[in-house]
Amino acid sequence: MSLKVYCYSGCGTCKKALKYLEAKGIAYKALPIRETPPSIAELKKMLQHQNGELKKLFNTSSKDYRDGGYKDKMTMMSESEAIEILHTNGNLIKRPFVLGSDFGLVGFKADHWDSVL
Repeated sequence: MSLKVYCYSGCGTCKKALKYLEAKGIAYKALPIRETPPSIAELKKMLQHQNGELKKLFNTSSKDYRDGGYKDKMTMMSESEAIEILHTNGNLIKRPFVLGSDFGLVGFKADHWDSVL
């Protein structure tokens, strides 16, 4: 199994997730989420895996999220507007952002990852 893992090198949660994958012997390709955010198609695919819940794709604890007032903006944003915003600002995306052939994971919780991987 080969995964695409969008992550940030300074993120402790991302580091834990990568260690988890290495310990399980799962092949992955790490991509810097800030410099190369997921494509629009990848974001749409992840949204499907998250049952259409846009908020699950946003890093709600980020400074960019708070400073941009996205908590309030999300209620007025269309899905396509939100996807475009995420595509242009990797800091706004919940990480790690993991895409497999038939699943998607955002954030890292070992017990949930155990059930999927």
